[in-house]
Amino acid sequence: MPWSAPLLAADPLNGPVTLDEAAQKATNAAGWVEENWSTWLNTGLRILLIIVVALLLRMAIRRALTKLIERMNRSAQAVEGTALGGLLVNAERRRQRSEAIGSVLRSVASFLILGTAGLMILGAFKIDLAPLLASAGVAGVAIGFGARNLVTDFLSGVFMILEDQYGVGDSVDAGVASGEVIEVGLRVTKLRGDNGEIWYVRNGEIKRIGNLSQGWATAAVDVTVRPTEDLDHVRAVITEAADALAKDEPWNERLWGPVEVLGLNEVLLDSMTVRVAAKTMPGKALGVERELRWRIKRAFDEAGIRIVGGLPAPAEESTPDPTAGMAAPSAFASPTSPQGVAATPLPPAQPTNLTK
Repeated sequence: MPWSAPLLAADPLNGPVTLDEAAQKATNAAGWVEENWSTWLNTGLRILLIIVVALLLRMAIRRALTKLIERMNRSAQAVEGTALGGLLVNAERRRQRSEAIGSVLRSVASFLILGTAGLMILGAFKIDLAPLLASAGVAGVAIGFGARNLVTDFLSGVFMILEDQYGVGDSVDAGVASGEVIEVGLRVTKLRGDNGEIWYVRNGEIKRIGNLSQGWATAAVDVTVRPTEDLDHVRAVITEAADALAKDEPWNERLWGPVEVLGLNEVLLDSMTVRVAAKTMPGKALGVERELRWRIKRAFDEAGIRIVGGLPAPAEESTPDPTAGMAAPSAFASPTSPQGVAATPLPPAQPTNLTK
């Protein structure tokens, strides 16, 4: 019996595998690995280089954005406490806005960098990206048409935050709704109405914004007195009441300027109107107006100055005409008129005596 290599294993398809056949397969596998190891190494190094460059670029951009935000915050703190800072700049609000902007920019930068790196890695694996990019383009167009309102809301929200049109705590008039801002989002702004209701307003629907909390507000009060009053005395009494208001708390903080008597706003035969105005803290004008009216009224009562005005007096009723309820004269009422004669009943007929 001739000698043969021992059996190592059984192949379910080709039968038993000898030692020579196993050695041949191992040699072929080693040769295949030796032929392709350089390609694998090149591809691996390329992928590693792409990942390292993407991470370094992402880290550099995020660090640059963070430094930019810190510089914005330092510039806001530099003017805090000054007149300009009190009127125009709120350091905490500006810090929150810069943080929100930085968060959006960092997210966008990370998405672009990592997305580009992912596509480059797929290209390193010799994957054809043309069908993938074409499918992504078609899907992007379809999503863009279907979600155009969402895109509009998002872009409007980004520009509202960048331009600092309003912030949390501001009283605004957004056209479709008005109230106090309780949350500013990239898609929806939440407003608290005067009656406590919450309005969810999409940023894309806001065509105009009236911010009542930026800068300063104006408290204006009209005082109507008799035309015979001494104007100098009226001015002195109003000025004294306004000075007392400016010294009391919390009105000394809410008033951002002296209370000024602007002069006569209207002169009529039975009254004249004096206008009083002052610059106040944003959103506090209504309370200042009410307190100023209160103090002016008390000061006028002590000085003997009478405030006039209101609804006009009702017109006096005229004396009723006694003949209003009488009927107009009629031709039938006169017995001598032709109509009266025609309407007079005939006398009864006399009986005739036929016997003589």
